[in-house]
Amino acid sequence: MNSHDIRPFIPVNNLNASKVFYEALGFESDDTNDEMIIISNDTCSFFLYQAADIEGETNLMFQLIVPDIQAALNSIQNVQNTEVKYEPIKEAHWGKIIYLWGPSGEMWHITELAT
Repeated sequence: MNSHDIRPFIPVNNLNASKVFYEALGFESDDTNDEMIIISNDTCSFFLYQAADIEGETNLMFQLIVPDIQAALNSIQNVQNTEVKYEPIKEAHWGKIIYLWGPSGEMWHITELAT
């Protein structure tokens, strides 16, 4: 099997609130239909879909690798008009990481890998 991309489908409690959250972080959105949106930037994309019934803790985790962790933190800290839950930059032997939670409890590992 050959492939060149993987795009997860992320269930959300409130599609519009999630759209606003990801747009505030600098992503673009494309409304596929009333129950699904494609969220993207230059290098990656994923789907958000309106879930009928999900708990606040979805146990979904994603890693987003970035070239500059400080720039990512600045983007997170500049979000306005929506609540943002995150932990500051942590260092590990493999690089740096910020933990960020989406409005429906999805957890992002925003990562700058050590070179």
